[in-house]
Amino acid sequence: MSTTAHHHTHAHPSWIAGLDRYAIGLSGLCMVHCLATSVLVALMSTAGGVLLDPIFHEVGLTIAILFGAVALGRGILHHGYAMPAAMGAFGLGIMAGAMTLPHDSGSGETLWTIIGVALLAFGHDLNRRAES
Repeated sequence: MSTTAHHHTHAHPSWIAGLDRYAIGLSGLCMVHCLATSVLVALMSTAGGVLLDPIFHEVGLTIAILFGAVALGRGILHHGYAMPAAMGAFGLGIMAGAMTLPHDSGSGETLWTIIGVALLAFGHDLNRRAES
């Protein structure tokens, strides 16, 4: 069986084909948010409190899950490789787990979130490369 046997020729709208790039960009914004929040908390507790509101993180994780499900799921159907989706799911799991930690400097919540986001972005990058 040739290596191209797994590739399907489905026409997708361009915005769906670009979801991995959007998701990687969203991951970068998440990292900036996490780091900026840590700095703002140290500088101004009021501004940091707004950014630490649980709804902000719940909405962000929900968007990441939706992007991941569509882009990484489509990737499996398109190129047949599960590793990008598995990596992305692992990152999402770490992100979800980090949300259960307290929002203080000693809990590691920011570090675990950044690790999860990085793994999710890596999964999207693997997915994008597999489709090339």
